[in-house]
Amino acid sequence: MIKTLAKSIREYKTPSILSPIFVAIEVILECLMPLVIMEFIARISPTGVSSTEAVKMSTILTYGGILIGMAVLSLITGMLSGRFAARASAGFAKNLRKDMYYAIQDYSFANIDRFSTSSLVTRQTTDVTNVQMAYMMIIRVAIRCPLMLIFSLAMAFSVNVTISWVFLALVPVLAAVLIVVIFKTHPIFEKVFHKYDNMNRSVREDIKGIRVVKSFVREDFEKQKFEASSEDVRKDFTLAERIMAINGPVMQFCIWLSFLLIFLLAAIITANNLEAGIAVGDAVVGEEQLTVLIMYASQILSAVMQLSMVIVMIIIARTSCERIVAVLNEKSNIVSPENAVKEVKDGDIVFDNVSFKYSANAERFALEGVNLHIKSGQTIGILGGTGASKSTLVNLIPRLYDTTEGNVYVGGVNVKDYDLEALRNKVAMVLQKNVLFSGTIKDNLRWGKEDATNDEMLRVCKLACADDFIQRFPDKYDTYIEQGGTNVSGGQKQRLCIARALLKDPKVLILDDSTSAVDTKTDAMIRKSFRDEIPNVTKIIIAQRVSSVQEADQIIVMDGGKINAIGTHEELLASNPIYREVYYSQNKIGNANAAEGGESHE
Repeated sequence: MIKTLAKSIREYKTPSILSPIFVAIEVILECLMPLVIMEFIARISPTGVSSTEAVKMSTILTYGGILIGMAVLSLITGMLSGRFAARASAGFAKNLRKDMYYAIQDYSFANIDRFSTSSLVTRQTTDVTNVQMAYMMIIRVAIRCPLMLIFSLAMAFSVNVTISWVFLALVPVLAAVLIVVIFKTHPIFEKVFHKYDNMNRSVREDIKGIRVVKSFVREDFEKQKFEASSEDVRKDFTLAERIMAINGPVMQFCIWLSFLLIFLLAAIITANNLEAGIAVGDAVVGEEQLTVLIMYASQILSAVMQLSMVIVMIIIARTSCERIVAVLNEKSNIVSPENAVKEVKDGDIVFDNVSFKYSANAERFALEGVNLHIKSGQTIGILGGTGASKSTLVNLIPRLYDTTEGNVYVGGVNVKDYDLEALRNKVAMVLQKNVLFSGTIKDNLRWGKEDATNDEMLRVCKLACADDFIQRFPDKYDTYIEQGGTNVSGGQKQRLCIARALLKDPKVLILDDSTSAVDTKTDAMIRKSFRDEIPNVTKIIIAQRVSSVQEADQIIVMDGGKINAIGTHEELLASNPIYREVYYSQNKIGNANAAEGGESHE
């Protein structure tokens, strides 16, 4: 996990190294300052070296200057370490987000199915922020605390060995509390981030479907749903914070206990020395020693306290790290092979005994035993009920998914042998869910061809019957489209998506129920323009309306993930009950009238 995350540091290695270096210098200075203070107190004390007032003032100025210089230098190194730590952590977070975003772009549909949209958003925002904060604390505070602990202990032992054992006795107590906190809180944070996903999903669904929410007057229900998910997050965080709050009181107790034990041991040592007949000057633990030991006690225990905060942050970030690494390590199961074919000869399509299921653990196939040959330039219609696997069938052609069994061929070549970019550039697909991006109409059309000219865009828009309504906009092709295409109608959105697909100059054009929001007259005009203007392009039209496919060269009727029948409109009307039922229901003709000699039902 650490190795994977470390790859995202890249150009921020230098500040990541400089920050601990300056932290080390800062710690050394802070640990030396109490020794200078001890020497300073010893010199100006009544029993010290400095006897006259002039000498004492000189000593004060000398040691005062040294302490001020050390403090300023410590301040500068602290500021530099903070600056480098901030730059390194912010850059690390930037690279993490970029690496995750790029990784997601390479995902196949199967990979995307493993992560929900809300989960991916949480991982790129909240999780990355947690890791950023933890990284900043690791390269600064986590370096500072152990160094401060080690140096302060060493210095304390150099001042008074007996009293310094107090620190070694208290550190294990603090460590034991930290270990308990870690083991108790980590499972809670693992659970809480999954609940974060649910909360984000609730927000996303509400915002995306706000028109539906308002039209059905479901605002109160959505508020309750969000409040429930938000309350789940609050409960878990409260429980974790309650456990972590033990740190503070335990630390404060240990600090004050250490002060008490230092004074107690100093008094005992002094009393024992005096009883042993040692001279008063040598028997007493001097005020300079007590002052320094108190300072080192504060440094040691505050270092442990800060270390506990770092560990808590790392506990939170550990779960976030695992979630981020899961995204980075997820490799697309659909990649271009070596020596891939880069040219699609024509739009000839063959399904050779194809079966498919979305998950290896699925009990049944979504698509089973499909054998199909579509000649280049043919127009193929596909009909079937909801869940008949119509979209699943066409998703295999541009290799959005790989077959579980059997093979799919386009232009006489197995789709697995093609370069993915070359294949998908020649197999244009207008998906069931039409998506337009924020930008002008031209910007959206150029998704099909980046360097498309105005004439090329005008041509495809006329083919898709989109030019008429575009010309009615004040800014015409420079009209701004809001995110998701919310400022155009469903039918207009579908026609723009069809035009965008046509700009790719495809060998195969797949319309997955992409004219459902278009009126029948416009639908007929689109099909006529396809027939007249792009006769050599293989056209596959998934539709719910029989009128959209009845002029197709072949119509495929699907049922339960299998091909139920294939034929022309007339052949299927005469021989296939599913097709006949759909046709008659849409044309308001009773089934009884379809039977020979049947009686019409009004």
